[in-house]
Amino acid sequence: MIYGKIWGQTQLIFSINNVEIHRIEGKTGGVSSLHKHISKHSMIFVESGIVKISIKKNDYDLIDETILRQGQCTTIEPTELHKFEIIEDAICYEIYWVTLDPLDIIREDCGKFK
Repeated sequence: MIYGKIWGQTQLIFSINNVEIHRIEGKTGGVSSLHKHISKHSMIFVESGIVKISIKKNDYDLIDETILRQGQCTTIEPTELHKFEIIEDAICYEIYWVTLDPLDIIREDCGKFK
């Protein structure tokens, strides 16, 4: 499925269990929305072109701006506000995953033996 964006387009190319991969085609001068993901970790990998990633860090008062070129990548933690700007026509991949919490259990009572 391909989704048109004002700055280019995205295409979901893989989605199973806790992993998704999206292909991004961006046009020079395009800027994505400022957004965050609630539980998804994200990695942006640039196949071609130049992309600036801006991330508002949660742990301290900083907007981290990283310029990525061919073969480079960066990661974004869940709940970090971020956007990207296409500096030069680009093909990128955004890879999402969620971390399963081994303590994700709420017990109402204890087990027992009868």
